[in-house]
This record gives sequence, structure tokens and C-alpha cells, in this order.
Amino acid sequence: MEIQRDDNGKKGQFSAWVDGEEAGLMTYTWAGDHKFIIDHTEVKPDFSGKGIGKQLVMAAVAFARENNLKILPLCPYAKQVFERTPDIQDVRYR
Repeated sequence: MEIQRDDNGKKGQFSAWVDGEEAGLMTYTWAGDHKFIIDHTEVKPDFSGKGIGKQLVMAAVAFARENNLKILPLCPYAKQVFERTPDIQDVRYR
């Protein structure tokens, strides 16, 4: 699986690709220079149950850590990942 990030300066997305097919995507919106909001995560039905959604969230966490950013997870799925994963709280905006 490959994860790509696209960003236009206001909004962006992380997309997951498996064998050339888009398997899922997670969108975000910038909220200032040092914070972004994860607002939507979806995985295509054919790829459900394979951990792709969590890998998208973890890609956002890695991006936030590399760039000294914070994440506000408003998407219910991303919020659940943050609530269940204690070791990513360093990038959660409170």
C-alpha cells in the first residue's frame, strides 16, 4: 500500500492506494498555520477491514510530528483512533 498526500494550502487529503487502485481517503482542513482538522475518513468497501483507515490516520500523525503540527480529529473514525491510541496524544489539539 502507498499513501499520498495532496494539499492546496487550505484543504488536503491523504489517499491510500493498493495495486494502483484508490482504497481509501482522509480529508483535512487547515485551521491556522500549526493545526489541521481531520474531517472525513472513508475506505472503499472492497478494502474494508484491512486497517487502511487507521493507516491513513497514522500517516497524518507522522506528517504532524515531522512538521510540528497539531491535529483536531472531528471525523468520528479519526476521533476513535485517537481515543484508542495513547501514543499519538502528543499531536492531538486540545
